[in-house]
Amino acid sequence: MKNYLPAFLTGIALSVASCSSAPVAADPAATRRAIAQVLATQTAAWNKGDIPTFMGGYWHSDSLVFIGKHGPTYGWQPTLDNYRKTYGDATQMGQLDFSQLRISPLSAEVAQVVGHWHLARPAAVGDLQGQFLLIFKRVDGHWVIVADHSS
Repeated sequence: MKNYLPAFLTGIALSVASCSSAPVAADPAATRRAIAQVLATQTAAWNKGDIPTFMGGYWHSDSLVFIGKHGPTYGWQPTLDNYRKTYGDATQMGQLDFSQLRISPLSAEVAQVVGHWHLARPAAVGDLQGQFLLIFKRVDGHWVIVADHSS
């Protein structure tokens, strides 16, 4: 199942995009820049130890889904609570870096991002890193993460 999950999430995103009457993104480059800015804002907030501002990049909805090593979490507040529990202090949070970003607009309202995340942390706790697939949706004129699968 683990190997099929990214393809499944991509299929969901494509289904959402194809069911929408919205045209394909008129300016894919502008979409990529806007989403890259969301990720840059999240990185800066994380690296300041500001989890609530980091969460500003996520859809503030009970329909948000975050899939991590412990399975899915549904909703913005439970996702925030999990981040606070897992990364309770600056040592645990470390310094976040996103790389290998592949931002792909799927429509004028939906995009996917595949990339690599890395937390540089003190040797006593050790670095963490992995891959992610994010589904972004334009909500009220803002790009927000509606689904996050990080491993």
